[in-house]
Amino acid sequence: MKIESSLFGQTKDGRQVTAYTIRNSSGAYIRVIDFGAILVDVVVPDRDGKLTDVCLGYDNVADYELNPPYFGATIGRNGNRIEGGAFNLGGVDYQLALNENDRNNLHSGPDGYNFRLWEGVPCEEDGSVAFSLLSPDGDQGFPGTLKITVTYSFTENNEVVIRYDGRSDADTVINMTNHSYFNLDGHGAGTIMEHELMINADGYTPVDEFSIPYGTVESVEGTPFDFREMKMIGRDAYAEDEQLKHTGGYDHNFALNGAGMRKAAEAKSSKSGITMTVNTDQPGLQFYAGNFISGPSGKGGAEYRPRDGFALETQHFPNSVNVLAFESPKVDAGEEYLTVTSYAFGTEG
Repeated sequence: MKIESSLFGQTKDGRQVTAYTIRNSSGAYIRVIDFGAILVDVVVPDRDGKLTDVCLGYDNVADYELNPPYFGATIGRNGNRIEGGAFNLGGVDYQLALNENDRNNLHSGPDGYNFRLWEGVPCEEDGSVAFSLLSPDGDQGFPGTLKITVTYSFTENNEVVIRYDGRSDADTVINMTNHSYFNLDGHGAGTIMEHELMINADGYTPVDEFSIPYGTVESVEGTPFDFREMKMIGRDAYAEDEQLKHTGGYDHNFALNGAGMRKAAEAKSSKSGITMTVNTDQPGLQFYAGNFISGPSGKGGAEYRPRDGFALETQHFPNSVNVLAFESPKVDAGEEYLTVTSYAFGTEG
């Protein structure tokens, strides 16, 4: 496995940003940067062997310093939403920034880990780059000093493996995820509504008009959220459904079946023949169909529009820190936080 380091650019305050390209023997590769521990490129072959970049993103640091859709971002300390930006831990109330509609904390607020400069260490022996960050006590409003490492690996079988490993010196909340958007026809190829998707979940968590779960897991049967068998993303996306109206389309957490490392989802494009299988040990999967993609032009000047990419974010359920019925994202002092998610690419047809 070969790893190349190069200058990606500079932050607005003059700090150098390094890109790491991990390339396997077939020529397929991924590229990650130490700014935000962001996944910039995922370049894999289509059914005809043509290398295709299936990951939406930007060509420069300045756009990643804005990055309204969170393209490729490492999200921390807590992914998704916390109602009112508030929670109680050990009898102590904590208040986070309200960065969504002045009501919710989304992806830990305006100073997320996706805007930090991480320390990157490449390892050619196993085809990985480990990014490390020290998040002090009180950072973003969370308790405890957290040392976190996010390791990206790329295999000979075109599998992107993301490992999160950390410890805090006090009880805290940790719920990390990756916010990459994919288009299996190529990052600038247009709509993903004809992609097919399967999600290994019998239930999902309905939300209110502010995207906060009601606190229940409801069956997907008979709803637009039934992805237990492969279907086109766009088949039911415009159904007359209250949940779809709340979020402008698919932007919901699915309660994954089973436990431990298992298949969470599978997507494929009949046009390119590229397939993607998501494996994780997490309890939930947020499926976001890119309903409100906007912002600067993407890589190569591509104009990304709503629903030109989709995200499959593995995580604890939204607002789970406040819902006793959901698996808690609390991590005790000194306890290891460890979770792994992979995106495996292949072809068919």
